[in-house]
Amino acid sequence: MTDTPRVMILNGPNLGRLGVREPEIYGHASMADLREVADDWGARLGLDVEVRQTDDEAQIVGWLHEAVDSRSHVVLNPAAFTHYSYALRDAAAQVTTSSLLLVEVHLSNPAARESFRHYSVVAGIATGTVAGFGFDSYRLALEAISHKLSH
Repeated sequence: MTDTPRVMILNGPNLGRLGVREPEIYGHASMADLREVADDWGARLGLDVEVRQTDDEAQIVGWLHEAVDSRSHVVLNPAAFTHYSYALRDAAAQVTTSSLLLVEVHLSNPAARESFRHYSVVAGIATGTVAGFGFDSYRLALEAISHKLSH
């Protein structure tokens, strides 16, 4: 019997405000909406998906450690931590060096926004990055993980 692959969808600061924070950039759907659709996507792809969000850098670092310890793949939207959190980058590197997949996700396309958003400290250690497709960025990341695991 094969265990269902586990994927933690981890979201950084201000993403708990989805639906009300700059909906012209981030859309009108909420974090609760993401949890609902992610469950459906995971079921369809044969993945056990859990969505979490925090505004606390230490919490997301702890969740990345938990992902390594529990052998969980990660979809990571580091939000503002993308651009400067070397603590998050180092924790994320532990995921990928443990032969787990880590897909960096962004709702918008950071390269098409303000210049301070153009650099990601996570991109260099991520398995891949999906950006600019709103909630579909998460779906595409889960599909990529499912595909990589099946090949």
